[in-house]
Amino acid sequence: MNLNSRLFDRIRMRPVSEEIPGPETQRCNHPGCAAAGEHRAPMGRDREGQYFSFCLEHVRAYNATYNYFAGMSDEAVARYQKEAIVGHRPTWSMGSNRTANGHREAGDEPLGGIDPLGIHTNREQRRAAPKTPRYALREMKALATLGLDDSADAVAIKARYKETVKRLHPDANGGDRSSEDKLREIIHAYNCLKSAKLV
Repeated sequence: MNLNSRLFDRIRMRPVSEEIPGPETQRCNHPGCAAAGEHRAPMGRDREGQYFSFCLEHVRAYNATYNYFAGMSDEAVARYQKEAIVGHRPTWSMGSNRTANGHREAGDEPLGGIDPLGIHTNREQRRAAPKTPRYALREMKALATLGLDDSADAVAIKARYKETVKRLHPDANGGDRSSEDKLREIIHAYNCLKSAKLV
């Protein structure tokens, strides 16, 4: 390759006629100042991202009197400082009850009111909904032994247990031990329900 070729120079070098424009020198924005504005200064709270261009003398004077919070009340300044801690984003306390009143989502209907799994229902709606207890097979057998179904609550279970024990106990039957096996089953079933915290 010939490095002294005219073609090589034309490809690798910018023609002499094209000059790179230099940075535009802006004048100082202070009224009556003709110096170059080499230093940027922010315009203010409501004009973020916009800057004045000042000379060194006027940027020093501007910075000495600049107040970002000028025109704001003490409460507004305190609120701004508090929000600045989290970057002006909404936050909630850890472990707070977000379904309680006062939170932004309290009255919102998720997905246009469709909540098939009941995830977005609040505590009052869950309490008002009819509770259908779900029992394991062991508890279902114990309830069947007592002659109850899965809709029985603790009061019904206790009442049925007391009534059956009184009826089957040998002391109530004049010492007859023929129903002793059935009594053991009833006591075992009740203890099973008690260990499952259903009584």
